[in-house]
Formats: sequence, structure tokens, C-alpha cells
Amino acid sequence: MSGHICFRQGRAADLETARTLLAAQGLPVEDLTAQHMADFIIATRDGMTLGMIGLESFGDVALLRSLVVDSGYRGVGLGRKLVAALESAADRNGIRELWLLTIGADLFFAGLAYVAATREDVPALLRATPEFESLCPGDAVVMHKRL
Repeated sequence: MSGHICFRQGRAADLETARTLLAAQGLPVEDLTAQHMADFIIATRDGMTLGMIGLESFGDVALLRSLVVDSGYRGVGLGRKLVAALESAADRNGIRELWLLTIGADLFFAGLAYVAATREDVPALLRATPEFESLCPGDAVVMHKRL
């Protein structure tokens, strides 16, 4: 663990590692494909994946999905850095609003200026995603942030 943490764009080869890390934290993986990985930011150190975050874009709005940090690296700011990297990339790509669903991380996201919302507030394109329709339970907290 001597190297620095590096952030890079995801690639198709990251799919199995992503599924393993996400499933270990109880996050949905059923709809995750190799094509999604290009929209992920991966945090690594010495070749080991420490965390990741993904984005699904729909015009100028997007769904933040699959933020996960390996349990050995929690509490050191890696999650915040991943969110910041994703927000920066989203802003560069013309995304003006991010939405997410969470169970148990709403205080984390509130600390990053995300605001609770209702499912009815969510743009229709996002409500039609598998995360909103079936993968995330109905009691998941909906949050959003304008960039």
C-alpha cells in the first residue's frame, strides 16, 4: 500500500471487479454491463480497486449510481473524492442535475449538498431506469443536486 490513490475511467475489463465490490456491499448489479463501465470512475492503488462510482446520463440530467468504497478504505475521504470527480466529469459533459437513490447514505450525500426529493420529482427518463423501477426498494431515499 505504498502508492498513491489514482482515479481513472472504467473499462469493460473492470466489470467483474465492479460486480464483486458492489454485491459485497449489497448494491444492485443485475443491470450492470461492460458498456456501463466507461461511465464509471475507478479508484485504485497499486493495481487494487479501492472504490468506484458510476453515472447514467439522460441529456442534461443523470443518475449517480453505484458509489462503493472497499471497507478497508472507508472513513478516509475516498467516497467524497469519488463523488467530486464524478461531479466534475458530469459538469464538463453538460450535466446540470444529478439524482440518486440511497439506503443508509443519505447523511453522507446531504453533507455533499444533495437534497432529499420524492420519486415524483425525478425526471421521467430517470424514473424509467431499472434502479427506479425495480432494483432499488421503494423506501430508498431520493436525492438530487444541481451542478
